Amino acid sequence: MTSRGIAATLLALAAAFTPAVAARAAPAPVVFFDIAGTSLASQSTFYHDVFDWKVGPGGLFSVPAASPLPGNLRIEAPSNGPVAERVIYIGVPDINATLAKIVAHGGSIVFPRNVVPGVVILALFKDPAGNRMGLVEMNGNQPKVPPAH
Repeated sequence: MTSRGIAATLLALAAAFTPAVAARAAPAPVVFFDIAGTSLASQSTFYHDVFDWKVGPGGLFSVPAASPLPGNLRIEAPSNGPVAERVIYIGVPDINATLAKIVAHGGSIVFPRNVVPGVVILALFKDPAGNRMGLVEMNGNQPKVPPAH
């Protein structure tokens, strides 16, 4: 084999292995989440009635997700007490209407609708089991971004 043939073979091998290497080098995806509570029936009813999630036997369900799914690591002051938590943010067309449904179905408001200019509109709530969750106001499939001041 000539040096030109060896180079061509190496290029072909590199091209063939690039997808496999890229797949292994990709960041680890979020593939599952769960929401804890003391009553499967109560949790299933809440998430069905508020977000129209179809929860099956044993608590299994699937919901659409943004792709890629954005995330954030945040720092909380130790004076805030225990801060280890995960917050799942659910996209809804109208935060105030959703908060009213949350309260009507046994949840509570932690942080009411808040407009962050140029970034997002969000709120925090607790489900009936006490899980802290978030809402993001959506415009179709995209978060609403209010004008920056």
